[in-house]
Amino acid sequence: MNRPPLCLTVAGSDSGGGAGIQADLKTMLALGVHGMSVVTAVTAQNSLGVRGAWELPAEAVRAQYRAVVDDIGVQAVKTGMLSSAVLVETVAELLADTAAPAVVDPVGVSKHGDALLAASALDAVRTRLLPRATVATPNLDEVAQLTGIEVGSEDDMRRAADAVLGFGPRWALIKGGHLAAHGGEAVDLLTDGAAEHWLRAPRHDNRHTHGTGCTLASAIAAGLAQGADVPEAVTAAKEYVTGAIAAGFALGAGIGPVDHAWRWRSR
Repeated sequence: MNRPPLCLTVAGSDSGGGAGIQADLKTMLALGVHGMSVVTAVTAQNSLGVRGAWELPAEAVRAQYRAVVDDIGVQAVKTGMLSSAVLVETVAELLADTAAPAVVDPVGVSKHGDALLAASALDAVRTRLLPRATVATPNLDEVAQLTGIEVGSEDDMRRAADAVLGFGPRWALIKGGHLAAHGGEAVDLLTDGAAEHWLRAPRHDNRHTHGTGCTLASAIAAGLAQGADVPEAVTAAKEYVTGAIAAGFALGAGIGPVDHAWRWRSR
């Protein structure tokens, strides 16, 4: 039997199933790769917000990672919620010892505005984690956290990308989906400091977008695991997440998730 490509997510658990490890594994399955997981934190959350979060010890994170990579192997890694400097540094060390490409989603806050990254961990993200990234995928809030740049235009997105690249990732993907200046478009900028790729898609009038960032980063990792180069992987991931947002559905009393199975349902 042919084995699918192998992709590992290192992130927190979302008990509501819309984001985090759960969204990552759904995305990987939908895109044809075998998803594996390292849980960094357990959250109690639903469509209304995060009720609590409990970080796992660094030794538990390290043991999960080594158990998977040393036996099974991996062709791409995606990182998400790393809530403390200790976890950021632990995962950065693990990535340094892994030849596979890494997609770093520097998760700072949840869709509902709940803090998921301690302020004391920001410097470790800048100096330890981002230098290990093949692609870094900050949204505009995370850009402001990491660089101090408040993005209000496409020129600001260029400045933000340059600032993020200054921390060491090979590529920066600045996600401009929340930028009001784009009107009816969701515009992202992918650059390595030389080439610029502007990714434009219709902005869908759907409030059920929980898990968008996790889904996009995992889709990029899935593409890299399948052998795509970074622009190809990001372009395909953008198409996938745009469809998932369009098909996002109500769940509970708050913000529902994107639909990871939208391609299956549309057949």
